[in-house]
Amino acid sequence: MVGVLVALLVAAVTTAAPQAHPPRRCLNQKCGNVSVPYPFGIDSGCYREEKFFINCSQSTNPPIAYLGEGNLPVTNISLEKGELQIQMLITKDCYDQQGEQTNDSQAFSSIKMAEFTISATKNRFMAVGCDTNAIFGGYRETEQYMSGCTSFCQSIPSVNDSCSGIGCCQTYIPSGLTNQNITLESFYNHKYSWNFNPCSFAFVVENGQFTFSGETSFQVLSNTKRLPMILNWEIGNESCSAAKKRVDYPCHNKTTKCVDRIIHNKPASSGYFCQCLPGYQGNPYLPDGCQDIDECETSNPCDNGTCHNLDGSYYCKCNSGYRNHDPKTCIPGTKNTALKISLGVCLSFLVLLVLVFWIYCGVKRRKFKKQQEKFFKQNGGLLLRQQLTRYNGSIETASIFSEEDLKKMTDHYDEKRKIGEGGSGLVYKGILPADKREVAIKMSKVSAPITDSLEFANEVILLSQINHKNVVKLLGCCLETQTPILVYEFISNGTLYDHLHGKDGKEKLSLESRLKIASGTAEALSYLHHSISNPIIHRDVKAMNILLDKNYVAKVADFGASRLVLEDQNQLATLVQGTLGYLDPEYLQSHILTDKSDVYSFGVVLAELLTGKKALIKRKNEAENLANVFVCAMKEGRLAEILDADVVKEEHNFETIVEKVANLAKKCIALRGEERPPMNEVAVELLGLVQIMGKNTAGEKVDDIQRSSEDTDHLLGSPAANYYDYVLDVRGEVGDSASIAVEPYDHGR
Repeated sequence: MVGVLVALLVAAVTTAAPQAHPPRRCLNQKCGNVSVPYPFGIDSGCYREEKFFINCSQSTNPPIAYLGEGNLPVTNISLEKGELQIQMLITKDCYDQQGEQTNDSQAFSSIKMAEFTISATKNRFMAVGCDTNAIFGGYRETEQYMSGCTSFCQSIPSVNDSCSGIGCCQTYIPSGLTNQNITLESFYNHKYSWNFNPCSFAFVVENGQFTFSGETSFQVLSNTKRLPMILNWEIGNESCSAAKKRVDYPCHNKTTKCVDRIIHNKPASSGYFCQCLPGYQGNPYLPDGCQDIDECETSNPCDNGTCHNLDGSYYCKCNSGYRNHDPKTCIPGTKNTALKISLGVCLSFLVLLVLVFWIYCGVKRRKFKKQQEKFFKQNGGLLLRQQLTRYNGSIETASIFSEEDLKKMTDHYDEKRKIGEGGSGLVYKGILPADKREVAIKMSKVSAPITDSLEFANEVILLSQINHKNVVKLLGCCLETQTPILVYEFISNGTLYDHLHGKDGKEKLSLESRLKIASGTAEALSYLHHSISNPIIHRDVKAMNILLDKNYVAKVADFGASRLVLEDQNQLATLVQGTLGYLDPEYLQSHILTDKSDVYSFGVVLAELLTGKKALIKRKNEAENLANVFVCAMKEGRLAEILDADVVKEEHNFETIVEKVANLAKKCIALRGEERPPMNEVAVELLGLVQIMGKNTAGEKVDDIQRSSEDTDHLLGSPAANYYDYVLDVRGEVGDSASIAVEPYDHGR
């Protein structure tokens, strides 16, 4: 049968305020062998409040002290540590040779307390037995915690004070628990260990009060009913700082101090208790209860000289030839004049050295400041500041940060703040001091200065004004370093590449999520190509440059290879830049860059979303372009063979939607640029597919449909559309061969 131990320790409700100290007749009370110091007490009026009542039972010899009206024996009360030692029943589960549970089994026990907590640092939860599964549970206020351990064995080898899983297991317990439940279970009813171990035992025990020693421990526990356990107690349930404001504050004596009881993982104090200051001993809850310790009375603590007692301490009067290094330490004295002169010379030299070092540091600081000013001018800082003044807050523009600002935002570039590192640079997570907003700070590893400061100033202003929901926003820059440091909005959920190909357990993407990511990316590229007066060609569209926020909204990043296209330019002759697998073959051959180059790269991303394969597929010792594999599969009617398993398992309109997306991807990766659709048409088609998918999965609201229609009108060029806040115009500020020379972060590319 399962035995239940319930020790209710709930303090009686009383309206009386806690008494400051007991009557003189109550001092130095004892119950049997247990001293009961105030605030605890035995008789009425001799304890501070009800929870400190000790019931001294005279039915035994010697008498036994019980906690409150319960049945938990108290064997020690510590004022210094705010602890109680109690004797706790052992939970046990026994079986006979036929595997039947015996009558003396108590496989479940429970203790509930309102005013005391189980010490997590002074106790351990242990289970003993060779067919034992023990579970420990408890509550901290309304939060439940469970732990436990398992031990199974068919024999016990010789052990040497070890509880490591063979016949015995142990674990820590959470702090701050006001109750505990212990449950014992047996896997095979001890059939395989009955001849030497018919019982399992579980208990919370004070550290060092139980040592496992093989079969001997089985016999000892069979004849033992209780083991010691430590409880914590406090005077109040508030912090010391709050208790000091109360009229009944007990730690007010000049020889006492207040100690907060801090429970792990709880930000605030869970109560407090009083202690005597170092050098004093006694009862801190009584008037003048803490008395000075005469350290010199019993022994001489001084290694040299004689000991003289002080109030709360002592000092050593040194022997002849020695002097005090501090009040308790003596060191050899000296009358050597030459040594004194030497010490004086050394001290003077040290002062001179400090002075020279201080002057050197001042020179270095001034030199560093001049170098910062040089880089600031070289990187177009004066021009950028001039340009920002012209706007005078009429539109949102970039901020100029000092190098010291960035150090404060990143805790001096703490390694814990590093969120990415690649061949091109380092990315740190920072906190803006003004509004506590999280930002990403990208430092380039390339030590090459910006040569055209006018272009850089205009392009920073241009990028900072791009305010699109699917484009990573540039917030500012620091120009006091050789290569500018750039500050961007922080995107928390990694890159599309991480979610498609990463090994860090990213959440799988559904077909609907993939469509929304593709649609958001297409809208961003359409905006860059068609909705600003000087269009921008991204030139490096790839899965690693598409970031996802916590809601899986796509954010296009990394404009490091981008180019501005002025109104009188349709094509740009440039050095080929980009990433293999995403590069437009026409651009690779002709070096002529057009917006259709971005369309090709986006088509590869679409194929990547459908197939879950990388842009370059490794096969043995060769690498094959995903674009070629995708087009061949479609021509041969094998599209289903290369689709990602997470896409194939979708049910709603699967074939129709996937086929349309696949056909759109095929158009985008056409070899000839003139055969590819413009980015705004791609965005419109994907937006329509997202709307269809939304209707099939959760239905569509009227205002959502209307907003989707407005978005579609804008992407098609409708004059009535107002999808973006404004059109950027920096004509006359950027040269014909302008190139974006800034790079957003990419989470460790």
